[in-house]
Amino acid sequence: MRTRTVPQPAMSFEYTLWIFTRISGLGMLGLGLIGFVTALIMNARNLLDMNTLLRWSFFPNPNHVVNSNIPDISPGWSNAYWQVMEMLIVFFGISHGFNGLRVIIEDFIGHSLWQTILRGAVFLLWLFFLIIAVYVILAS
Repeated sequence: MRTRTVPQPAMSFEYTLWIFTRISGLGMLGLGLIGFVTALIMNARNLLDMNTLLRWSFFPNPNHVVNSNIPDISPGWSNAYWQVMEMLIVFFGISHGFNGLRVIIEDFIGHSLWQTILRGAVFLLWLFFLIIAVYVILAS
């Protein structure tokens, strides 16, 4: 009688990024929910309409809520908690999107020099957008 060996999944780069895509999608939804609940706890239901509150939940920037009739929200809402929330959401969003772009490039371009060049370009664009996003978050 022959025994059959069960293949074990290897922790390759592709598998790790596949898992990261799922985790980053759930992370963005979770951070948006945490931002929404925290904004409600901070009395946002009396200060913001629902559209502005949802926009605030996914991009909590005190200068972002321009089209509302809030007198001044900067003192209570522009603190380190919201900056960390914003950086996490931006990191997950940018990384999730550029990982998807990398997968699309690898699907349509075979193993060639172009794939390596485009992978490098996607990495540099990812890094550029992360640096710009962190600058905008910390400068506002």
